[in-house]
Amino acid sequence: MSEIESVITRGAIPVSEERREKAVLVGVDRPGASWPLASSLAELERLVDTAGADVAAVTTQKLDAPNPRTFVGSGKAEEVAELARAHAADLVVFDDELTPSQQSNLEKVVGKEVKVIDRTALILDIFALHATSKEGRLQVRLAQNEYLLPRLRGMWAHLASNRMGGGVGSRFGEGESQLEVDRRMVRKRITSIKRELKHLAEVRAIQRESRYESGMFKVALAGYTNAGKSSLLNRLTNADVLAYDKLFATLDSTTRKFELPEGREITVTDTVGFIQKLPTTLIEAFKSTLDEITGADLVLHVVDASSDEYEAQIAAVEDVLGEIEAQDLLRVLVFNKCDLLDKEHFDALKARHPQAQFVSAATGEGISELVGHIARVASAQDEHLAIVIPYNRGDLVSFAHERCHILSEKHEEDGTHLVMLAAPSFAGLFRPYVAEKDR
Repeated sequence: MSEIESVITRGAIPVSEERREKAVLVGVDRPGASWPLASSLAELERLVDTAGADVAAVTTQKLDAPNPRTFVGSGKAEEVAELARAHAADLVVFDDELTPSQQSNLEKVVGKEVKVIDRTALILDIFALHATSKEGRLQVRLAQNEYLLPRLRGMWAHLASNRMGGGVGSRFGEGESQLEVDRRMVRKRITSIKRELKHLAEVRAIQRESRYESGMFKVALAGYTNAGKSSLLNRLTNADVLAYDKLFATLDSTTRKFELPEGREITVTDTVGFIQKLPTTLIEAFKSTLDEITGADLVLHVVDASSDEYEAQIAAVEDVLGEIEAQDLLRVLVFNKCDLLDKEHFDALKARHPQAQFVSAATGEGISELVGHIARVASAQDEHLAIVIPYNRGDLVSFAHERCHILSEKHEEDGTHLVMLAAPSFAGLFRPYVAEKDR
C-alpha cells in the first residue's frame, strides 16, 4: 500500500524541501473529446508543476478507445518506459483516469522504480498539498482513500511468494489474508472520516443557517481554478485571502462581509476551483464546501478572460454545477483578467457575452460596475416600505441601516421616518411600523 500512498499523500511535505521530480506525460487523442489534446496536456503540465515536478517529456497516441490492459497500445507503453529511462524520470503521468488493472500492468512495463499515476492521483496530491483547514484535510483524505481502495488488489502478493517460494498454492494464504485486512482498514478509515465530516458539515450548516436567517444577501464565487476568484474576493472585501498564480492555490471556502454603496451588508464566499475531468470522488468529498454555492442568492461565475480555453472552462464549471444541483441558481458571468486583453479581443468578448461583467481584480477595472450589478440583483426582490420607528426602538433603525437600502430618513416628533427597500426575509420585522397613510 505504501507505493500508492506515497504518491497521493506526499503533499504533506513542502515541495520546496524536496528535489523536484521528473515526469513523463502521456495523453491520448480520442474522437469527440471536449478539449483539444494540446490544451489538456498544457493544463496537465501546470498541474505537475503545482505538485512540485518538472516535465521531462511528453508523448501522445491517437486511439478510438483506450486499450483495456495498458490504456495506450502495447507499443506505446514500451515507448513510455523507454522515455522514462532515457530521461531518468521519477514518474509517468497519464492525462486520463486509469483503471486499477491498467495501472498495475503499466507499472510492470515501466518498472517498479518509476511511479505511474493518473490525472486523478495528481489532483489528489495537489489537494493534499494545499488543504489547510481540518475539514479540507479530511475531505482530501476521504477522496484519497476512496481512490486507493480498488487499487489494493495484488499489492501483497509478494508475501505469499516469499512464504512459499512461488508455484502451486503460493497464490493463497497470508498474502490474501493481508489484502483483506488492508481493505478492512481502508474501509474503516473511510467510515471514520465520513463520520467526522458529517459532524463538521452539521456545524457548517448551523453557521450557514444563521446567515440565512439574518436575511443577508449571499453571493458565491465559482469558477475554473486560477480564474482569480480569491483575487476578486480580496478586491471586493479586502479579505487578504491567499492568491497565487497556481492551480488550486486555495481549497477552503472563505466568507467575508461586504457593504454595498447604499449601506446594505452582504456576504461574499470564495469556493474551491473546478477543473476539467475533476474526479467524482473529490466532488463528493467536497460536497459540504460546495453547499456554499447551492445556498447562495447569486453565483458569480468567474472566468479567466485571458485563457484561450475560456469557453471549455465555462462548460467544465457548468458540468460541476449540474452535478451539485446548482445549475438553476441565479448567476452571472464575470470575466476577470481583462487587463491582459488587447482592445480587439476585449471588444469581441463583450460582443459575444453582452450580459456579462468585465473586470480586473488586479487593477480594479470594472469593479464598480460589478458591485452596481450585485446591488441591483440584491434589490430586485426587495419590498418598498415607508415606516415610522419609535425612538425607543433605535435597534431597528440600526438594523435597517445595516441590512436595508435606505431611500430617505427624517426625524419627526412621532419617531424616525424611513423609506426603504427591505429583503423579503425580514420585511415582516418592519411591517408593524408601516406609516398609517401607507397601510
